Amino acid sequence: MGADAAWFTEADVVTAVDLPAAVAAVRAVLQLEHEGCARTLPKTAVGWGDGDTLHALGGVSEGLGLVGTKTWTHTSGGATPLLVLWDAATGDLQAIVEAFALGQLRTASVSAVATDVLARPDAAVFAMVGTGKQALAQVAAVISQRPIREVRVFSPTASNRAEFSARLRDHVGDVDVVDCPDVASAVAPAHVITTATRSRQALLELDMIGDDVHVNALGAITPDRRELGDSLVAGAHALVSDSPAIAKSLSADLADVQEPVSLAQVVADGWTRTGPGPTVFKAMGLGLADIAVGAAVLDSSPARGGGRPISATHRAAPRLFNPITGGSP
Repeated sequence: MGADAAWFTEADVVTAVDLPAAVAAVRAVLQLEHEGCARTLPKTAVGWGDGDTLHALGGVSEGLGLVGTKTWTHTSGGATPLLVLWDAATGDLQAIVEAFALGQLRTASVSAVATDVLARPDAAVFAMVGTGKQALAQVAAVISQRPIREVRVFSPTASNRAEFSARLRDHVGDVDVVDCPDVASAVAPAHVITTATRSRQALLELDMIGDDVHVNALGAITPDRRELGDSLVAGAHALVSDSPAIAKSLSADLADVQEPVSLAQVVADGWTRTGPGPTVFKAMGLGLADIAVGAAVLDSSPARGGGRPISATHRAAPRLFNPITGGSP
């Protein structure tokens, strides 16, 4: 039996950790992964109904002293992700973390690290394709790494574009925000593109974008989804993923190409452009990144008063047999 664990609410998470802290935590755990001091639990998913899915992923980091899993269902009615953290040495429960904001921070941080490593240093025009729940954090991720002066926004629903563009203007100050009526006009002048959609058809082809563009592709993480066209994938100068083997097995975007390079390897070894073609980062969801941001929440919360204690677990014997009554006949 270990000490009491803690339950962290969404409010606790956003009080404890901001985007720069999450980016630093993710960058550090990717280095640990490359060094063999952290390992990821491959993501798995199963679907039902009309596109609803159950997801699970996780990882272990001896350096952080934590093991964890995050699981959630993505349904038409919403999602309630939870991250569970245990002590890597004792197996004692450390925390249960409400993980919607944490997931946005984690996903944005991974994109920020990939953008920092792979995008041209002077990238000034960014295209955000998709205006859903991840979009605002993804804009923040790219702006945190490059001197962006213009954000071009596309969603197939005009009202969603307008609403998101207006909300974005409240956050980005002097950065221009352009509402674009189609994908082609959104991405044509862009230096960095992020796609975060639930599209079932490819959105980007090679002839739609510039030669030295960097693409963060986030949305198509199940076999029935597509964001990247075959010509873009085939013509890419570099294909990188946070989870290369899972990208090959679960993402239709990369089903017909060789396994991409690990983001952990690119972070540790660096990357230099040696020829023409766009760079593509395929995000599948890295359990280690969730563990890293969760660890940052745990580290920061005592000083900030976050987390509600929950009692340590106590084992109890299961009832295996019907009770015996009376004597022998």
